[in-house]
Amino acid sequence: MQQDILINWSPQETRVAVVEMGAVQELHVERSLERGLVGNVYLGKVARVLPGMQSAFIDIGLERAAFLHVADVWQRQPEGEPPQVARGAQPLIPIEKQVFEGQALMVQVVKDPIGTKGARLSTQISIAGRHLVFLPQDDHIGVSQKIPTDQRDALRQRLQNLVGPQGGGFILRTNAEDSSDTELGEDIAYLRKTWARIKDASLRLPAKSLLHQDLTLLQRVLRDLVGESTHTIRIDSKEQFEGLLSFAKEFMPSAAARLQLYKGERPIFDLYAIDEEVAKALGRRVELKSGGYLIVDQTEALTTVDVNTGGYVGARNFDDTIFKTNLEAAHAIARQLRLRNLGGIIIVDFIDMAREEHQNAVLDEFKKQLARDRVKTMAGGFSQLGLLEMTRKRTRESLSHMLCEPCPSCEGKGSVKTTRTVVYDILREILREARQFNPKEFRVVASPAVIEMLLDEESQHLAALSDFIAKPVSLQSESAMGQEQYDIVLL
Repeated sequence: MQQDILINWSPQETRVAVVEMGAVQELHVERSLERGLVGNVYLGKVARVLPGMQSAFIDIGLERAAFLHVADVWQRQPEGEPPQVARGAQPLIPIEKQVFEGQALMVQVVKDPIGTKGARLSTQISIAGRHLVFLPQDDHIGVSQKIPTDQRDALRQRLQNLVGPQGGGFILRTNAEDSSDTELGEDIAYLRKTWARIKDASLRLPAKSLLHQDLTLLQRVLRDLVGESTHTIRIDSKEQFEGLLSFAKEFMPSAAARLQLYKGERPIFDLYAIDEEVAKALGRRVELKSGGYLIVDQTEALTTVDVNTGGYVGARNFDDTIFKTNLEAAHAIARQLRLRNLGGIIIVDFIDMAREEHQNAVLDEFKKQLARDRVKTMAGGFSQLGLLEMTRKRTRESLSHMLCEPCPSCEGKGSVKTTRTVVYDILREILREARQFNPKEFRVVASPAVIEMLLDEESQHLAALSDFIAKPVSLQSESAMGQEQYDIVLL
């Protein structure tokens, strides 16, 4: 399937859209002040060791301490054994015998901070190149499991010859299957040079310092997103185009030929109405062409997708209507998962289908669409309640978490108290305060809608309360306040 990549660059933000069949499928955003941390190498300082949890908190200079589990602590393996962190080693060495508070420790971020959780760390350093992944603490030569078994031994021997006596662990990436010795040799030299800079910085810089930063989003586009199906890579900044072209010529010559500088008068994202699609992806409701719709709700624990027929009555009978709506929904849901970058547990509530062949057809189509996702997904069958459970690997913050924040009025609940409910809260609070204090006057400061109701529909109740507590109650409208916000001032 032909793929086009559009890059919209500005000094504060880089946006990358992956377009297939004329529709945006993925959106990647990187802000200069909010760059992801995965791949970064730090000289951290052990802040706390927790033997009971077999983990440690490492200060790497961020707002929250990062998390290191014993399973992510690298241990040197016996000669001839493949590289691995402690997860595969038996027995595990307790973390309190490997790290101690105050220790300076070289660590790498393997998972960005999400929500209230700090970054996840590993002490096994890996540096990704175009064709290879370098594991400087190991001497093992590995080949991607996605490469056919009958080719791995020959590739492993080729790589071993190129690595030579200098050693170091290398893993051949899937896209390096047809790489020449020259390309692999250049990658080895680049990775070793990068590791030498990291080691030098670790000796010069104090603890909590950044030793190595991963590639920018623009560079990762060439490394991770470009494939055989990629037709063009268009970017709207001449300066960034020249820098990316130089990077591509050095590391990805095949991608360099697909790079184009966009010179059109219209904004590049207007070519496929990408901003409109992003705006829709931030909403709960997704309209289907047939007249049906999806409701997508993202919570901390899981994401739910509900399929509804809406106004669709196009088929001859109800079963066919449901079946066709569910088939269309299968396409739309797979696309929304990619576009919104939803991860973790996902529950899909397709419309109940009476016929088993319809269920199987919808499930097969859904799995077919999920197979196009570069992020690992796993979908089961329909449960007894007719729900479909699936998981999608979390790789970064979802689109809504990246671009939005909880509403200051409802604080993320999705609803606010009615005006009358707030008014009655205020009346109860005044009565409560009057029993504890003896001011000359009570002043209510609240939103215009609340004040208006106190002056109009609830004026009799307010007057009765004022008579009961024998104190005047004055009102002050504050337009900056949300509907649930109010203050009661004692004068």
